[in-house]
Amino acid sequence: MAAPAVFRIADVRKSFGPNQVLGGVDLELRAGEVTVLMGANGAGKSTLVKIVSGVHSHDAGAMILADAAYAPKSPAEAIRAGVVTVHQNIDDGVVAALNVATNLTLDRLSGRGAPIVLNPRRMQREARAVAERMGLDIDLNAAVTDLALADRQMVAIARAMAHEPKVLILDEPTSSLSIAEAARLFALIERLKARGVAILYISHRMSDIRRLADRIVSLRDGAVAGVFEDRPLDYEGAVNAMLGQAIAGGAVEARAGGATLFRAEGLVVADGALPLSLTLGDGEIVAVTGLVGAGKTALAETLFGLRRPLAGAMRLGGRPYAPQSPRQAIEAGVFLVAKDRAASGIVGTFNVYENMSLPFLKRLSVLSVSRRGAERAVARGQIRELGIVCRSERDEMPTLSGGNQQKVMVARWMTQPAALFMLDEPFQGVDIAARRDIAAKLRASAAGRATLIFVTELDEALETADRILVMSEHTIAGEHRNGEIDMDRLLAEVAGQALHGAVPPQAGMS
Repeated sequence: MAAPAVFRIADVRKSFGPNQVLGGVDLELRAGEVTVLMGANGAGKSTLVKIVSGVHSHDAGAMILADAAYAPKSPAEAIRAGVVTVHQNIDDGVVAALNVATNLTLDRLSGRGAPIVLNPRRMQREARAVAERMGLDIDLNAAVTDLALADRQMVAIARAMAHEPKVLILDEPTSSLSIAEAARLFALIERLKARGVAILYISHRMSDIRRLADRIVSLRDGAVAGVFEDRPLDYEGAVNAMLGQAIAGGAVEARAGGATLFRAEGLVVADGALPLSLTLGDGEIVAVTGLVGAGKTALAETLFGLRRPLAGAMRLGGRPYAPQSPRQAIEAGVFLVAKDRAASGIVGTFNVYENMSLPFLKRLSVLSVSRRGAERAVARGQIRELGIVCRSERDEMPTLSGGNQQKVMVARWMTQPAALFMLDEPFQGVDIAARRDIAAKLRASAAGRATLIFVTELDEALETADRILVMSEHTIAGEHRNGEIDMDRLLAEVAGQALHGAVPPQAGMS
């Protein structure tokens, strides 16, 4: 017998000007169940979540929460009603300028019945209780802005859990979490299910979906395209319904790199780390994988001039390469698609073409005057190449879905030729079809540069790269050619077992 529905959405519609985003969505969330919502970028997921969480109003239809009409006029009103959302954009769930303890108790301090006079000891005590329930091992006095992305994500989730919601919405919650952190989240979700909380879980990670889903709802073009709840769940059918077609997947055919374009020897990227060596060839795509905290971002930032190596040397195109800043790296032809799209990528007040041309304004200007026509022409070409869903290159960035914003960030760095093109978690928050669009574009345009992608999900590496390197403890623990992978060995390397008692391999040097 099906669990009772806690929350119902009936024929909800929403348009922005002439653009209809939701064309009549029907959805129910049941007590003690995880409903996974899948949808391609632009399918309407973000708009639906914003309506449910009180950010947007709906144009038509109805929402029913616990048998009563529900139409929140603000996120605060939604939270008071018992509907709590952890958004994909982490900074929507935390106040970066405040410390962890204040973030965890902020809603109690600012809500109805809040104390007139602050009691710091009580605030610390309440924050500690929230952190302990979440298994959150973070300094409560640390400023959120100083935390790593994964820690900020955990603070945002912990803050949401403090409300003890009737309905919990999680939008790509594991995108920045390590395996251990994700396991803590999954355990918490199981406890919430046991208490009868209805959970809407938005994700494209099949590992998450297989682990958590009681039912799957596929959204396409602003409407429900399929509901899958019969056991065993039809995961392939859900993906096909989401996309409107079957898609091919799996490992790509590995290509050998051409002439060496980049070389690092004896590079040390963190205190106490073993040195690493790395060679990248023309036309080659190399994926670097490993757990969160393994050193992938540290390596990317070192190559991009955001941090200095502690030892070792680099050569680019046969010449010494030691960037002192990102500007020097860009001038040398080394580009980086940053991991944290919201904080380090998009400029929300700029439109699509302005975001794309931002790093290269000097190249697109004459006598320091920007050539808007040239900027727009370049942007239109990238919109076609990457299949970015927007009305035009003049669209404001906040009107795009998260996946299409990510495509804009990738396109930004593909408007100019690169010697070394790096992408740090380029598929974060991107659906399966968009992920493969980006991977196909990277492979089709790989000649003339070396490409280095940093990914946590192994599937993403298999679908994109010619070689896969494993990082552990800020060094390279293993190397694999796509199509010839010993999975047991690779997983041991990811876990760090290969480093103890062995000298790490020198990637690309064999």
